[in-house]
Amino acid sequence: MALIEIRDCWKVYDLGEVQVEALRNANLTIEKGEYVALIGPSGSGKSTLMNTLGCLDRPTRGSYKLAGEEVATMSRDERARIRNQRIGFVFQNFNLLARTSALENVELPLLYTKGISASERHRRAKEKLDLVGLGNRLDHHTSQLSGGQQQRVAIARALVNEPAILMGDEPTGNLDSKTSREVIAMFRDLNESSGITVILVTHDQNVARNAKRTVVLRDGGIVCDTTDFSQALQALQSGLEE
Repeated sequence: MALIEIRDCWKVYDLGEVQVEALRNANLTIEKGEYVALIGPSGSGKSTLMNTLGCLDRPTRGSYKLAGEEVATMSRDERARIRNQRIGFVFQNFNLLARTSALENVELPLLYTKGISASERHRRAKEKLDLVGLGNRLDHHTSQLSGGQQQRVAIARALVNEPAILMGDEPTGNLDSKTSREVIAMFRDLNESSGITVILVTHDQNVARNAKRTVVLRDGGIVCDTTDFSQALQALQSGLEE
């Protein structure tokens, strides 16, 4: 059984006089332990696909099964439960609480998990901050951390619930090239050492190149799905030239 399986997925936004097909007839299967990059021009549907896969939104029609569970028919609360249990998110803007320590930021998702004591939250958060190389920054607030360190805190927070899937939405968008390489190396290491499934949305070809599989979107549809990055680039360029 695949970890992720979407079939004939559409996401249509009704804007009154016009309907926008942000995702059109998408079919995609992702196995446990894969490292996948979603690429495409602005408006291609990659963020819509990410939001669907991440249970942040549900398709207008079609099927989305996550570990065999049908997500498309779930309520908002049911999707929230799935997100908290199975998916960690890393965003371009870090989304950290400003006047809160690194440790408290990483503990945050555990507050929504029943039966975890304060000491256990502290232990798990410290463990993940150690994992991302910030064990000596536990009490530092966001303003005391560099952009790269803030993203590492965000990665630790995404991992604290031991998710099966780590999703990144332009996770290097606000980082310089050196820090970007360090963060992407961390994603690859997490994928290879722990077997966590990694799915990234990116416009950066250097980031996408590190993935083991690339899915190219255009006009809401998947136009290429390949492990050959040169083939993915060709599909991307042909779309830009049309």
